[in-house]
Amino acid sequence: MSVLLYRLGKFAYGKPWYVIGGWLAVLAAVVLLLVAHPVKLSNEVRIDGTPSQKVIDGLATSLPEASGGQGMLLFSAPEGARINDEKVRSALMAAVDAVYRHDHVIDARKALAREAAKGENSPLLRAQAAVGQAAGGPSSGKTPVPLRQGGQPVPGVVVSADGSTALLQFQFDEQTFELPSGTIDSTIQAAKQQSASGGLEVLPSAAMMEIPEIIGVGEVVGVAVAAVVLLITLGSVVAAGLPLIIALAGVTVGVGGAFTLSTVFEIHSLAAVLALMLGLAVGIDYALFIVNRERRLILDQGMDPHEATGRALGTAGSAVFFAGSTVIIALAGLLVIGITLLSTMAIVAAATIAIAVLLALTLLPALLGLVKERVCPARTRRREQERPGGPERTRAVRWGALLVRHRYAALAASILIPAILAVPAAGMKLGLPSGASYNPDTGQRRSYDLVSDAYGPGYNGPLLIAVGSTTNGQPLTPATLAAVTSDLRGVKGATSVSLAGMNQTGTTAILSLIPGSGPNDDATKDLVTAVRADSAHIRETRGAVIGVAGFTALAIDVSDRLTDVLPVYVATVLGLSLLVLLLVFRSLLVPVTATLGFLLSIAATFGLTTAVFQWGWLQSVIGLDATAPVVSLLPIIITGVLYGLAMDYQMFLVTSIREAHVHGATAINATVTGFARASSVVLAAATIMVSVFAGFVFNAQPMIKQAGFALAVGILIDAFVIRMTFIPATMALAQEKAWWIPARLNRLLPDLDVEGDKLAQRIPLPHPTAAHQAETIS
Repeated sequence: MSVLLYRLGKFAYGKPWYVIGGWLAVLAAVVLLLVAHPVKLSNEVRIDGTPSQKVIDGLATSLPEASGGQGMLLFSAPEGARINDEKVRSALMAAVDAVYRHDHVIDARKALAREAAKGENSPLLRAQAAVGQAAGGPSSGKTPVPLRQGGQPVPGVVVSADGSTALLQFQFDEQTFELPSGTIDSTIQAAKQQSASGGLEVLPSAAMMEIPEIIGVGEVVGVAVAAVVLLITLGSVVAAGLPLIIALAGVTVGVGGAFTLSTVFEIHSLAAVLALMLGLAVGIDYALFIVNRERRLILDQGMDPHEATGRALGTAGSAVFFAGSTVIIALAGLLVIGITLLSTMAIVAAATIAIAVLLALTLLPALLGLVKERVCPARTRRREQERPGGPERTRAVRWGALLVRHRYAALAASILIPAILAVPAAGMKLGLPSGASYNPDTGQRRSYDLVSDAYGPGYNGPLLIAVGSTTNGQPLTPATLAAVTSDLRGVKGATSVSLAGMNQTGTTAILSLIPGSGPNDDATKDLVTAVRADSAHIRETRGAVIGVAGFTALAIDVSDRLTDVLPVYVATVLGLSLLVLLLVFRSLLVPVTATLGFLLSIAATFGLTTAVFQWGWLQSVIGLDATAPVVSLLPIIITGVLYGLAMDYQMFLVTSIREAHVHGATAINATVTGFARASSVVLAAATIMVSVFAGFVFNAQPMIKQAGFALAVGILIDAFVIRMTFIPATMALAQEKAWWIPARLNRLLPDLDVEGDKLAQRIPLPHPTAAHQAETIS
């Protein structure tokens, strides 16, 4: 591996335009495809095999009108006014008319008029009468009343008991992620324009959102911080610019390439954000590691840039290759779960990581071939020559020596700190974002709070009950629907039940069940469980089949499914990655300590995420003022991503320690020497990753905000507490035993030569290398 990468680096350096031209052609192709095929992203959270997803899929066939996206707008009257005031009412009716006339909105008035024309022959009207009589009034909570116009109720509009607000619930003809770009925003704007004359404030629900902003101010600031860190670490604008070029090229090809396929298969917006975060972070890190190694070879050993580039690819490039492999393996582990959403995310992110590795191993040496001596300007060389005591006396060596000398205290601290931070994870609750997850100054949060106050918290997450006959093709009778309604209304936690729709043949009906609790409350989950438990009794006694769906039920099912598969995923990733680490380091202890350290860091990450987002601790620091469950998708995504990135640091740090050991240093000296060589680049890489991920903390979408926070704190803990404290301490404690491996197993394993020992033997250095030995630590 090291010899192959050495030759690749020498070729790319010597023939830069061949490599650069090839990558420019790839970039041009991606851009042209993006122009020809506009990006189409999804916000749908679909988990095949869950009870609610089965109901939704069934409705797409039996009652397509109910399978479109749901919209909800809250109209708040001016202070001191009421909805039924003539001016306010007139503006409201104009707004409702504008919404129903808007493109892609199903006009419930027309559907009701068609049914009214049928008179007694309308299954819907007969069912409405029977259900209304069985449902009675709400048993608890607020008592909204229908808005009436000309003596008839306005479809989809209810007014709060105090008359201060009106709630419009409607449906789009497609799922919200399938609507043309701008449809939701223009629908909201149409309502606002007509409401202005009455002074009404229009607030959309959390479901009324377009695809989230992928790149914002926070993300740009994160990249800017990364640029500053690179400049400080490498000491040259030219050298600092190279990792940024590699990262930007990587996300352009990786994420842009995924976008070109969005018209072929569905890509979730979170998949694009995840690939963007990872592509920027690892693209910078991998290039930084190689450039730093090349510069050290030039400054410390006097190599010319051409030879130094080849040697850097043969050593640091090998570590980059296997570091990238661990990230890809961690992401590929998501495929075994069998959830389409996670599989798509894994494929897009893994492809972006693979491209970042290819760019670091090909385009980077080609760019180094263009800049040549400018990667180490004369002033940098002079500063290195004037530094007293040489590199071995650097701050990193002193810190490494301190860790080795006080290894018991360092080990205890590195275990105790993440263990304490992990305590809140015991109370972690999973769910999907609702309006309560947004900051108070957003329309989604204000809508959520006003609906809770005026109507009851359950109106923010109504349950959709699909009702069908036990006999295929047999219409539901009004008496059957009335009986089912009475049964459902008697379930503990149900506030009200009403008929929301029915197909033309009367074989499928939709009931809207309003819980007495909010979407993410435990009581709502208990209600869903109770309704499903009663389904067998309803089937036997009423001759009807019921299923529970709606966003609230889907969120519960998603959380349960992901909780069940998390142990399988963790076991798969750990098993595969332990094998890779065993191959790379040829040691039993190193893979085990690397994995134990990761488990400490991931537990601390979940603990901090729970404390901040679920408990509300220190939210002002990240500009947040909303408590919510941890996003259901987060544990699996963060586990995979953080494991891969943690192994990057493990690879960079321990390959340097092993390299020193392979080349003759004692176990103690190798730990100090390797730590000194790699710690500065690990420090810079971790700072860059934290900066990039922290930029996403300020994204408006709760899901992206939580993912950015968890990755940022996870990297912070893993890099500084685990990789730069726990690992050196355990290596110092184990000493020579750290590299022990059974002789038979050692013979069976292939020699990957990550440290470049074979490279040094097969292609000797063109001149003697300078000796750089760390001081012996007793």
